[in-house]
Amino acid sequence: MNTDDPVWYVAYGSNMRAARLRCYIEGGRPRGARRTYTGCRDRTPPRSDVGVRLGGGLFFAGDSTVWGGGIAFYHPDADRELAARAYLLTFGQLSDVVAQECRRAVGTDLVLDGQGGRTWEVASNFYETLLSVGERDGVPMFTLTSLQDLEPRPPSAPYVRTMLDGLGETFGWTAEERADYLMRAPGVAAAWTEAQLAALCNGVVR
Repeated sequence: MNTDDPVWYVAYGSNMRAARLRCYIEGGRPRGARRTYTGCRDRTPPRSDVGVRLGGGLFFAGDSTVWGGGIAFYHPDADRELAARAYLLTFGQLSDVVAQECRRAVGTDLVLDGQGGRTWEVASNFYETLLSVGERDGVPMFTLTSLQDLEPRPPSAPYVRTMLDGLGETFGWTAEERADYLMRAPGVAAAWTEAQLAALCNGVVR
């Protein structure tokens, strides 16, 4: 693909919140995070964004040095449904977002040719797989995840709050609907109740 080709970046974790993704595009530090991002070569905002549903499911695992606690992953074979937000970017912007997610310098486009299928390996401690999840309006859709067998781990308050905000922005869900969705993801119930999650949506500090 060429740098300026349009692609959909499908976000299902903290990047569902527009202000958090903006730090990847324009540079900056997200609210509650411990890292400042450099931004993309092309700092143009997403051309469009839309809520999408994918077969599969959400789970939390790993130990984030940016947020603390587990982070979101997509399991494409899970018997549930993933709620996500697709942003219309350029392939160059997607490449730079992936680089920042994987703690690499921006400036080099992803190489997808020659690997085939719907998955491509990327160098990362967590999100080692770039996954094709179809097309929308003739434009390819990609997301990042891990296909390893990871042990579930609950997310931190700053991370889960950012996700809750993103779900509200994307789908207009109530606090209860957002909390119910996250409670179904492996890793969450070990540290959170539905009432605690709903309270975060309402601005109450845990």
